Amino acid sequence: MRGAVWGNGRGMFTVAALYHFTRFEDPAALRAPLLDACESAGVKGTLLLAREGVNGTIAGTRAGIDAVLAHIRALPGCAGLEWKESTAETMPFGRMKVRLKREIVTMGQPDVDPTATVGHYVDALEWNALISAPDVAVIDTRNDYEVEIGTFAGAVDPGTRSFREFPDWWRQNAHRFAGKRIAMFCTGGIRCEKSTNYLISQGVDQVFHLKGGILKYLEEVPQQDSLWQGECFVFDKRVSLGHGLRQGDHDLCHACRRPLAPADKTRPEYEEGVSCHRCLAEYTDADRARFRERQRQVERGELEL
Repeated sequence: MRGAVWGNGRGMFTVAALYHFTRFEDPAALRAPLLDACESAGVKGTLLLAREGVNGTIAGTRAGIDAVLAHIRALPGCAGLEWKESTAETMPFGRMKVRLKREIVTMGQPDVDPTATVGHYVDALEWNALISAPDVAVIDTRNDYEVEIGTFAGAVDPGTRSFREFPDWWRQNAHRFAGKRIAMFCTGGIRCEKSTNYLISQGVDQVFHLKGGILKYLEEVPQQDSLWQGECFVFDKRVSLGHGLRQGDHDLCHACRRPLAPADKTRPEYEEGVSCHRCLAEYTDADRARFRERQRQVERGELEL
């Protein structure tokens, strides 16, 4: 098995985060059988299929996850699938979705090909030494709301709202990193497969990325030795994880889907399921009326977010 165990083993559910770049000639033909395999195994979460491969996070019983992973490994070119596991005490997803996409992680650069070449992988236990070197610039490739709740000490935050904005940011800022080695990181590794390939195409030859992403680092590096500050955002109901992959303190604004610290929920702009201080001005009164009705349905048990 190529899966690495993430978590402390106390949870009732196994959570598997996975991605694999390979060439699917007809991803649409794979969708229904994959969804059937997940539903038959009682697994929930989201999986994305595109011509470039598969990506997603799923949760279920040990047997259910094993069955779905076996199905994915049998897909064309996926025998070498690697995944990471953590645990959850309650099911972190409401339902199972298998979606067709143009890209399994959207960068919008058709010439980027992670199957051709990527940066140098750096194991979690070697990451501190790399990013502490004076000739290394450390770049966080995640979205701004993810960076806000946690990142590595000294890392550059591009301030992007989506990964699609990263190439433009790099073109505008590449001069800042002349003569530097570049170390990049993301949650689980998939964005760095593309971002390092992109930088190599732009003529940067000393590019490194954290193997297994932030979560692998939080699993393996003791907190007393860690250069990580804060928590790591995850795209499920757990919202954030800390060292040892313990569930963090953050909740989610169900209007804008951004993370909220406990103190954020005491602010006057916060209304459960309706608004927070980040999104109050982003929605109309009509939007908030819809959100309030949705929240009432959730509270009555008629709807699951």
